[in-house]
Amino acid sequence: MRDPAGGGGQLVVVATPIGNLGDLSPRAREVLDRADVVYCEDTRRSRILFSACDLKARGRLRSLREHNEATLSVEVVDRVAAGELVALVSDAGTPGISDPGRRVVAAVAEAGLIVSTTPGPSAVVAALSVSGFEIERFVMEGFVPRRAGERRRRFDEWAREGRTVVFYESPQRLVTTLVELASRFADRRVAVGRELTKVHEEVVRGTLRDVASHWADGEVRGEVVVVLEGAVATSANAEAVRASLVEELSAGASVRDAVNVVADRLGVGRRAVYDAALAIRSERGS
Repeated sequence: MRDPAGGGGQLVVVATPIGNLGDLSPRAREVLDRADVVYCEDTRRSRILFSACDLKARGRLRSLREHNEATLSVEVVDRVAAGELVALVSDAGTPGISDPGRRVVAAVAEAGLIVSTTPGPSAVVAALSVSGFEIERFVMEGFVPRRAGERRRRFDEWAREGRTVVFYESPQRLVTTLVELASRFADRRVAVGRELTKVHEEVVRGTLRDVASHWADGEVRGEVVVVLEGAVATSANAEAVRASLVEELSAGASVRDAVNVVADRLGVGRRAVYDAALAIRSERGS
Protein backbone atom coordinates (compact mmCIF):
# COMPACT_ATOMS: atom_id res chain seq x y z
CA MET A 1 0.00 0.00 0.00
CA ARG A 2 1.36 3.39 -0.96
CA ASP A 3 1.35 6.37 1.33
CA PRO A 4 -2.08 8.03 1.84
CA ALA A 5 -1.05 11.24 0.09
CA GLY A 6 -0.51 9.34 -3.14
CA GLY A 7 3.11 10.42 -3.53
CA GLY A 8 6.31 8.69 -2.46
CA GLY A 9 6.64 6.63 0.65
CA GLN A 10 7.03 7.96 4.14
CA LEU A 11 7.93 6.96 7.67
CA VAL A 12 5.27 7.88 10.24
CA VAL A 13 6.21 8.02 13.93
CA VAL A 14 3.06 6.91 15.72
CA ALA A 15 2.39 7.78 19.36
CA THR A 16 0.52 4.99 21.15
CA PRO A 17 -1.26 4.99 24.55
CA ILE A 18 0.83 4.96 27.72
CA GLY A 19 -1.99 3.18 29.51
CA ASN A 20 -5.54 3.99 28.52
CA LEU A 21 -6.13 2.50 25.07
CA GLY A 22 -8.77 5.14 24.42
CA ASP A 23 -5.94 7.62 23.92
CA LEU A 24 -5.02 6.20 20.50
CA SER A 25 -5.98 8.96 18.08
CA PRO A 26 -8.20 8.28 15.04
CA ARG A 27 -5.37 9.33 12.70
CA ALA A 28 -2.88 7.04 14.46
CA ARG A 29 -5.35 4.19 14.10
CA GLU A 30 -5.74 4.93 10.39
CA VAL A 31 -1.98 4.92 9.83
CA LEU A 32 -1.56 1.62 11.68
CA ASP A 33 -4.41 0.13 9.65
CA ARG A 34 -3.04 1.27 6.28
CA ALA A 35 0.71 0.86 6.83
CA ASP A 36 2.61 -1.64 4.68
CA VAL A 37 4.75 -2.53 7.68
CA VAL A 38 4.78 -1.57 11.36
CA TYR A 39 8.09 -1.61 13.21
CA CYS A 40 7.49 -2.27 16.92
CA GLU A 41 9.63 -2.24 20.03
CA ASP A 42 7.84 -5.44 21.08
CA THR A 43 5.53 -7.21 18.64
CA ARG A 44 3.71 -8.93 21.52
CA ARG A 45 2.76 -5.61 23.08
CA SER A 46 1.75 -4.22 19.71
CA ARG A 47 -0.46 -7.26 19.01
CA ILE A 48 -2.35 -6.49 22.22
CA LEU A 49 -2.90 -2.91 21.05
CA PHE A 50 -3.96 -4.04 17.58
CA SER A 51 -6.42 -6.55 19.01
CA ALA A 52 -7.92 -4.06 21.47
CA CYS A 53 -8.38 -1.49 18.69
CA ASP A 54 -9.78 -4.03 16.20
CA LEU A 55 -6.77 -3.70 13.90
CA LYS A 56 -5.47 -6.60 11.85
CA ALA A 57 -1.76 -7.35 12.03
CA ARG A 58 -1.77 -9.23 8.70
CA GLY A 59 1.85 -10.21 9.17
CA ARG A 60 2.98 -6.57 9.11
CA LEU A 61 4.57 -6.35 12.57
CA ARG A 62 8.36 -6.39 12.75
CA SER A 63 10.48 -6.15 15.90
CA LEU A 64 12.78 -3.11 16.09
CA ARG A 65 14.79 -2.89 19.29
CA GLU A 66 17.89 -1.08 20.45
CA HIS A 67 20.17 -3.97 19.45
CA ASN A 68 18.93 -4.17 15.84
CA GLU A 69 17.87 -0.58 15.19
CA ALA A 70 21.04 0.39 13.32
CA THR A 71 20.74 -2.60 11.00
CA LEU A 72 17.03 -2.21 10.36
CA SER A 73 17.42 1.50 9.64
CA VAL A 74 18.80 0.53 6.22
CA GLU A 75 15.77 -1.67 5.59
CA VAL A 76 13.37 1.09 6.62
CA VAL A 77 15.06 3.57 4.29
CA ASP A 78 14.77 1.09 1.42
CA ARG A 79 11.07 0.53 2.10
CA VAL A 80 10.28 4.24 2.27
CA ALA A 81 12.32 4.88 -0.88
CA ALA A 82 10.28 2.18 -2.60
CA GLY A 83 7.09 4.11 -1.84
CA GLU A 84 5.82 2.19 1.17
CA LEU A 85 3.97 3.64 4.15
CA VAL A 86 6.04 2.61 7.16
CA ALA A 87 4.82 3.06 10.74
CA LEU A 88 7.07 3.15 13.80
CA VAL A 89 5.75 2.51 17.32
CA SER A 90 7.23 1.82 20.75
CA ASP A 91 5.68 -0.16 23.58
CA ALA A 92 3.93 2.98 24.82
CA GLY A 93 4.10 6.70 24.16
CA THR A 94 6.20 8.36 21.47
CA PRO A 95 9.08 6.44 19.83
CA GLY A 96 12.55 7.88 20.30
CA ILE A 97 11.97 9.24 23.81
CA SER A 98 13.94 6.77 25.94
CA ASP A 99 12.75 4.14 23.46
CA PRO A 100 14.10 2.92 20.10
CA GLY A 101 13.37 5.04 17.04
CA ARG A 102 15.81 7.94 16.90
CA ARG A 103 18.29 6.18 14.60
CA VAL A 104 15.55 5.15 12.18
CA VAL A 105 14.15 8.66 11.98
CA ALA A 106 17.63 10.11 11.46
CA ALA A 107 18.44 7.61 8.71
CA VAL A 108 15.22 8.28 6.78
CA ALA A 109 15.61 12.04 7.14
CA GLU A 110 19.26 11.95 6.06
CA ALA A 111 18.21 9.99 2.97
CA GLY A 112 16.04 12.96 2.01
CA LEU A 113 12.82 11.01 2.50
CA ILE A 114 9.62 12.01 4.30
CA VAL A 115 9.29 11.55 8.05
CA SER A 116 5.91 12.43 9.53
CA THR A 117 4.17 11.91 12.86
CA THR A 118 0.83 11.26 14.44
CA PRO A 119 1.52 13.00 17.77
CA GLY A 120 -0.18 11.96 20.93
CA PRO A 121 0.54 10.22 24.24
CA SER A 122 3.84 10.95 25.97
CA ALA A 123 4.62 10.07 29.58
CA VAL A 124 6.93 13.09 29.79
CA VAL A 125 4.31 15.62 28.71
CA ALA A 126 1.58 13.88 30.72
CA ALA A 127 3.60 14.10 33.94
CA LEU A 128 4.62 17.71 33.32
CA SER A 129 1.03 18.73 32.63
CA VAL A 130 -0.23 17.51 36.01
CA SER A 131 2.81 18.54 38.07
CA GLY A 132 1.65 22.07 38.77
CA PHE A 133 5.21 23.34 38.23
CA GLU A 134 6.52 25.83 35.73
CA ILE A 135 6.83 23.87 32.48
CA GLU A 136 7.48 26.56 29.91
CA ARG A 137 11.11 25.48 30.12
CA PHE A 138 12.10 21.98 31.16
CA VAL A 139 14.83 19.38 30.64
CA MET A 140 14.24 15.68 30.02
CA GLU A 141 16.87 13.45 31.65
CA GLY A 142 15.70 9.96 30.71
CA PHE A 143 16.41 7.22 33.27
CA VAL A 144 18.51 8.00 36.33
CA PRO A 145 22.00 6.42 36.07
CA ARG A 146 22.61 3.36 38.23
CA ARG A 147 26.36 3.84 38.80
CA ALA A 148 27.11 5.80 41.96
CA GLY A 149 29.56 8.20 40.31
CA GLU A 150 27.22 8.99 37.43
CA ARG A 151 24.31 9.50 39.81
CA ARG A 152 26.36 11.88 41.94
CA ARG A 153 27.37 13.97 38.93
CA ARG A 154 23.81 14.04 37.61
CA PHE A 155 22.41 15.14 40.97
CA ASP A 156 25.11 17.81 41.25
CA GLU A 157 23.85 19.21 37.94
CA TRP A 158 20.27 19.20 39.18
CA ALA A 159 21.27 21.14 42.28
CA ARG A 160 22.01 24.09 39.95
CA GLU A 161 19.43 23.41 37.24
CA GLY A 162 16.92 26.26 37.06
CA ARG A 163 14.58 24.50 34.65
CA THR A 164 12.03 21.90 35.69
CA VAL A 165 13.56 18.41 35.46
CA VAL A 166 11.60 15.36 34.34
CA PHE A 167 13.01 11.85 34.50
CA TYR A 168 12.10 8.17 34.59
CA GLU A 169 12.83 5.79 37.43
CA SER A 170 12.03 2.16 38.07
CA PRO A 171 9.53 1.50 40.89
CA GLN A 172 12.17 -0.60 42.68
CA ARG A 173 14.66 2.29 42.84
CA LEU A 174 12.24 5.22 43.22
CA VAL A 175 12.45 5.58 47.00
CA THR A 176 16.25 5.30 46.98
CA THR A 177 16.49 8.04 44.37
CA LEU A 178 14.07 10.32 46.21
CA VAL A 179 15.96 9.83 49.47
CA GLU A 180 19.28 10.63 47.77
CA LEU A 181 17.83 13.78 46.24
CA ALA A 182 16.25 14.78 49.56
CA SER A 183 19.65 14.53 51.23
CA ARG A 184 20.84 17.26 48.86
CA PHE A 185 17.84 19.58 48.64
CA ALA A 186 15.07 18.26 50.88
CA ASP A 187 12.73 21.21 50.37
CA ARG A 188 12.70 21.14 46.57
CA ARG A 189 9.24 20.23 45.34
CA VAL A 190 8.59 17.12 43.31
CA ALA A 191 5.61 15.46 41.63
CA VAL A 192 5.70 11.71 41.08
CA GLY A 193 3.29 10.32 38.50
CA ARG A 194 2.58 6.60 38.82
CA GLU A 195 0.51 4.56 36.35
CA LEU A 196 -0.57 7.70 34.46
CA THR A 197 -3.84 7.30 32.50
CA LYS A 198 -4.38 3.84 34.00
CA VAL A 199 -6.96 2.62 36.52
CA HIS A 200 -4.66 3.09 39.51
CA GLU A 201 -3.22 6.45 38.45
CA GLU A 202 -1.58 8.38 41.26
CA VAL A 203 0.22 11.72 41.43
CA VAL A 204 2.03 12.52 44.67
CA ARG A 205 3.20 16.11 45.15
CA GLY A 206 5.23 17.72 47.90
CA THR A 207 8.80 18.32 49.01
CA LEU A 208 11.37 15.65 48.27
CA ARG A 209 11.49 14.86 51.99
CA ASP A 210 7.73 14.34 52.22
CA VAL A 211 7.30 12.41 48.97
CA ALA A 212 10.23 10.12 49.80
CA SER A 213 8.47 9.15 53.02
CA HIS A 214 5.15 8.52 51.22
CA TRP A 215 6.34 5.10 49.99
CA ALA A 216 8.89 4.45 52.74
CA ASP A 217 6.87 1.57 54.21
CA GLY A 218 5.25 0.26 51.07
CA GLU A 219 6.03 -1.21 47.65
CA VAL A 220 5.94 1.03 44.59
CA ARG A 221 4.28 -0.56 41.57
CA GLY A 222 3.82 0.46 37.96
CA GLU A 223 5.40 2.94 35.57
CA VAL A 224 6.88 6.04 37.20
CA VAL A 225 7.69 9.53 35.92
CA VAL A 226 9.21 12.14 38.24
CA VAL A 227 9.00 15.91 37.82
CA LEU A 228 11.48 17.91 39.92
CA GLU A 229 11.08 21.62 40.47
CA GLY A 230 13.95 23.72 39.21
CA ALA A 231 16.46 25.30 41.58
CA VAL A 232 15.18 28.52 43.13
CA ALA A 233 17.09 31.64 44.02
CA THR A 234 18.55 31.69 47.55
CA SER A 235 19.60 34.60 49.67
CA ALA A 236 23.19 33.80 48.75
CA ASN A 237 22.66 34.39 45.04
CA ALA A 238 19.78 36.88 45.16
CA GLU A 239 22.24 39.76 44.85
CA ALA A 240 23.82 38.19 41.75
CA VAL A 241 20.38 37.69 40.22
CA ARG A 242 19.44 41.30 40.84
CA ALA A 243 22.72 42.65 39.48
CA SER A 244 22.42 40.56 36.30
CA LEU A 245 18.81 41.61 35.79
CA VAL A 246 19.64 45.29 36.20
CA GLU A 247 22.42 44.89 33.63
CA GLU A 248 20.13 43.21 31.09
CA LEU A 249 17.19 45.56 31.61
CA SER A 250 19.42 48.63 31.45
CA ALA A 251 20.74 47.35 28.11
CA GLY A 252 17.19 47.43 26.76
CA ALA A 253 16.15 43.79 27.15
CA SER A 254 12.50 43.04 27.79
CA VAL A 255 11.57 41.49 31.12
CA ARG A 256 11.00 38.13 29.44
CA ASP A 257 14.34 38.15 27.63
CA ALA A 258 16.22 39.37 30.70
CA VAL A 259 14.69 36.64 32.84
CA ASN A 260 15.62 33.92 30.34
CA VAL A 261 19.20 35.14 30.02
CA VAL A 262 19.78 35.46 33.77
CA ALA A 263 18.08 32.17 34.62
CA ASP A 264 20.30 30.33 32.12
CA ARG A 265 23.44 32.18 33.13
CA LEU A 266 23.08 31.62 36.89
CA GLY A 267 21.18 28.31 36.88
CA VAL A 268 18.33 29.78 38.92
CA GLY A 269 14.63 28.95 38.61
CA ARG A 270 12.86 31.19 36.12
CA ARG A 271 10.00 31.96 38.47
CA ALA A 272 12.31 33.39 41.12
CA VAL A 273 14.17 35.46 38.52
CA TYR A 274 10.86 36.69 37.08
CA ASP A 275 9.69 37.82 40.55
CA ALA A 276 12.97 39.70 41.01
CA ALA A 277 12.55 41.34 37.60
CA LEU A 278 9.03 42.50 38.46
CA ALA A 279 10.33 43.98 41.73
CA ILE A 280 13.00 45.94 39.83
CA ARG A 281 10.48 47.18 37.30
CA SER A 282 8.15 48.27 40.12
CA GLU A 283 10.99 50.17 41.78
CA ARG A 284 11.64 51.97 38.52
CA GLY A 285 7.98 52.84 38.19
CA SER A 286 7.57 51.22 34.78
